[in-house]
Amino acid sequence: MSNIEQTLSIIKPDAVERNLDNEIKEMFKKKGFSILKEKKIQIEKSEAEKFYKVHETKPFYDDLCNYLSSGPIVVMILEKENAVLGNRELMGATNPKDAQEGTIRKKYGISIDKNSVHGSDSIDNAKIEIDFFFKDWKFLKLLWDKVYALVIISFSLRSF
Repeated sequence: MSNIEQTLSIIKPDAVERNLDNEIKEMFKKKGFSILKEKKIQIEKSEAEKFYKVHETKPFYDDLCNYLSSGPIVVMILEKENAVLGNRELMGATNPKDAQEGTIRKKYGISIDKNSVHGSDSIDNAKIEIDFFFKDWKFLKLLWDKVYALVIISFSLRSF
């Protein structure tokens, strides 16, 4: 039985500023990820604070929120078998100095703060994070699934 998952990935301001978004997307694709949905946006600090609320008691919280809202980001829904773990492995350690060769952070990260990418750390958080940036995604996916089912039924009935 396959374990197809969806996860959220963010290409952070430092990487977008250096025009690395397409190179990073290619790294995902080469590792078998499908990019189901993506958009380039710039968020306000208040939105970054909501997104990173889980870290609000940590000393780096304010800097993290300032950074995420400092420039454009690319948010993506990635899908593949074991997507959450696969994304974490491809991103590499938070600190690029500690990241393994071949990972996004080793290749493109500047520092522990400007490490080029974010990825969901669990299936539960992936769902929350995807909903944060793609509120309409669940509804549209559900609607598409229903339309697809109706088309299949319609074609099945015609063959009788």
